[in-house]
Amino acid sequence: MTNAEKFADSLSITSEPESINIVEHLIEDLRSEHNIHEDCFGNILVAVTEAVNNAIQHGNKYDKSKKVEINWEIEGDNLMFTVRDSGPGFDYYNLPDPTAPENLEKPTGRGIFLMKHLADQVIFSEDGKVVEMYFKTSVH
Repeated sequence: MTNAEKFADSLSITSEPESINIVEHLIEDLRSEHNIHEDCFGNILVAVTEAVNNAIQHGNKYDKSKKVEINWEIEGDNLMFTVRDSGPGFDYYNLPDPTAPENLEKPTGRGIFLMKHLADQVIFSEDGKVVEMYFKTSVH
């Protein structure tokens, strides 16, 4: 990467559903400030809000005393988000397939599936308490 401008920042939110709005506004602001292509913006919005929702709901169990940490870094047309919760983690290798016939009617279980399909790369670490998502912000 040649002399690409690098930008990084972070945000800490409470573990309640209303905090998703803060993340949505953050991503909208990043789109405007960094000229993120509309197609990429939609993927980023859905994948990151799914990760944050999972952290609030499954990781921190809606415990308002626990925070969800969101970090992002932009370098050139590459964007990386990290979402961290305070929960016990989970086995991200053994998740039910949301496209299996027995799971199609279930109201939950599609968040990680969506994240993996919308981001260019998804990496779980720290027993599932941390997820990193990588996106190209331009269309080639």
